[in-house]
Amino acid sequence: MNTATLRAERLRSHRLTAPTRTVADAARHMLAVQSQDFTAGRWALAVRSKDPVGLPAVDRAFDRGELVRGWTMRGTLHTIPARDLGWVLQVTAGRQRQQAASRHRDLGIDDDMIAATVRALTPALRDGGRTRAEVFEILEGIGVDPTGQRGIHLLFTLTIDGLICQGPVVPRAGVAREQRFVLVEDHIREHAYPADPLAELFVRYIDGHGPAGVADFAWWSGLTLGQAREAVERAAGRVQQVDEGTFVALQHPRRAAGAASVHALGAFDEYYISYADRTTVCAPEHLAAVGPGKNGMVRATLVEHGSVIGTWSHASATRHTPPELFVAPGEPPAVDAALTRFARFLGD
Repeated sequence: MNTATLRAERLRSHRLTAPTRTVADAARHMLAVQSQDFTAGRWALAVRSKDPVGLPAVDRAFDRGELVRGWTMRGTLHTIPARDLGWVLQVTAGRQRQQAASRHRDLGIDDDMIAATVRALTPALRDGGRTRAEVFEILEGIGVDPTGQRGIHLLFTLTIDGLICQGPVVPRAGVAREQRFVLVEDHIREHAYPADPLAELFVRYIDGHGPAGVADFAWWSGLTLGQAREAVERAAGRVQQVDEGTFVALQHPRRAAGAASVHALGAFDEYYISYADRTTVCAPEHLAAVGPGKNGMVRATLVEHGSVIGTWSHASATRHTPPELFVAPGEPPAVDAALTRFARFLGD
């Protein structure tokens, strides 16, 4: 598979050139989209859906309980369909605990502290949940200092244990940036139960990210290469191998007529971040400018025909400051159209 074909197929599997009908459909197809930047995570679903999709439509999906956010893999926040949270954590939680163990020892997080946190938060999170600040006040009230990332790591632990998740969006003037922590047993009304969760995770990754290989899946899921290889074996017959080590979905979404040539993708977008080797979509000399940098940030990208041609910011879209282009776009008006779409998503 040559590079141009691979990019075209990824654009289609990512639903960038074959958009879904609704935000919920985009979330189901992608399974999990990286969302430590909450606005970027919501835009990741909107840009994969048919126009027009505004921020309120995505927030309503959280408020209705269709979507939640949690530390689903790699110790990183992702947006995921609520019904899929449990089985995904069944696969990834063990690896995440291993990776967090040293940091938890440094923070003094042990079984007693976790148990005390569960006892304090379980009644408090009923009836609509609590904001992070409110949760931290509760922790202080039982003698647990939430500073130094201790509070965040406790919330992470309760999430991967399947007790809590981030649900309804906290309203505010302008762009809401926070969610309430809620109890899974109260908030999630339906749970999926795939017969083989490990195989299912690989199949769903390929459906939403293929063409991709074992190393890509291992990076995205946070699993070991051995676990990733096992997932491939168990998924035999449910994905198609097209090259040695390269897999695609059995069914491909149909490319939309008149699909955009340029996409303004948010920070940490799956199209860029979710592969072990990103040089397929971004020239090696531009990787440092996109990230991850020393601070872990990955910048928002402009992608033309599947190739990263520059980076942009909210100001580029809402105040018309010029994006930082690495490569002159073949169709300059398409860049403006992509940024305008994001501005409309925000309501500007």
